[in-house]
Amino acid sequence: MKHYSVFDMIGPVMVGPSSSHTAGAARLGLLARHLCGEDIKKAVFFMHGSFAETYAGHGTDKALLAGIQGIRYDDERLKSAYELAAEKGIRAEFIPADLGEVHPNTVHMELTTVSGTMFTMTGSSIGGGSVCIMEINGVEVQFSGERPILATRHTDEPGVIAGITAILYAYRINIGNMQVNRTEDGQTACMYMELDGELPEHLKNALERVYGVKQVLLLNPGDVG
Repeated sequence: MKHYSVFDMIGPVMVGPSSSHTAGAARLGLLARHLCGEDIKKAVFFMHGSFAETYAGHGTDKALLAGIQGIRYDDERLKSAYELAAEKGIRAEFIPADLGEVHPNTVHMELTTVSGTMFTMTGSSIGGGSVCIMEINGVEVQFSGERPILATRHTDEPGVIAGITAILYAYRINIGNMQVNRTEDGQTACMYMELDGELPEHLKNALERVYGVKQVLLLNPGDVG
């Protein structure tokens, strides 16, 4: 039986009327911003269920737009998300959509970075500011955002993943779950891991030195509140 704390039921201290529609939405946007690793120039949000029905009235649109700009749910700047996005030249679109058999507070994001890279993420706000990530760049995942996340882009060849996991073993870091996806031509692979425990200060540098690794992104829970 799962036990819930008072914070799960009441939600965090935040800007906005609803922990599910505001705090959770801002966390989803912020998670996406950290995981894509670049500033955003265009964002398309496909809003499902109650997100689609009430996003304007509950401030879900502002929360998502604030999140992808690196603004936390408890930051007063959340209220000015549209104005701040306009200043940065960020174009945003919110589209009601049926995303299938998912939580009613679900959004699929298609983000274009300043370098032209496309990043996608699907996630749900499940109450009290808590979230669940189900998809990153077409890869099915099951992340809560409550544990550290490691994302890598690397060459698709034998030994690279072994090199990455050897570094984690050396730092005594346990892997909670892991998904790998590769391009059709087999040249590049992306790997996503949810890890246990605190991430050491120099872990990123160690992983970047592994043969074949092109990019490393580390996300600690404290980065998104």
